[in-house]
Amino acid sequence: MATEADLCVPAAPWYAAFPEPQSDLMNISRAEVREMLKGSTGEVIGKDFVLVDLRRNDFEGGTIRGSLNLPAQSLYPTLPTVYAMFKAAGLKKVIFYCGSSTGRGSRGARWLSDYLLKMGDSSIQSLALFEGIKGWANAGPEYVEWMDGYDASVWERLKSQ
Repeated sequence: MATEADLCVPAAPWYAAFPEPQSDLMNISRAEVREMLKGSTGEVIGKDFVLVDLRRNDFEGGTIRGSLNLPAQSLYPTLPTVYAMFKAAGLKKVIFYCGSSTGRGSRGARWLSDYLLKMGDSSIQSLALFEGIKGWANAGPEYVEWMDGYDASVWERLKSQ
């Protein structure tokens, strides 16, 4: 039977069930991603790069146009399948993000980097969007125009928290 002390023990975070990523984090700026989306770099979303939104419970307020939503909690166990799809598609860059890209976004990018090293694959770069979707949504109208489902009230509420 659980004691009162047992009930006060905080649960381990979701990511504690998986190995700590070993690779160094590589970030990409929102300005660079915006130029990629605009086609200024010659790269095409879905062909040369993909954006992966790792939010789950906080998936609100919109997402960067063309992003896949793959909640972070399901990423690590599905890395072999995710890698196989990205490899078969010929992607060169995988850009992960979450709210701020300091937790799930950076962890996802580093997990894929670890997997790429394990597979001996240097043809794909695994990156985290610097400052995540919050940084993107708050960077001005030139970024917001590249969001699907944008809801200004969500970002106003988040600014005040």
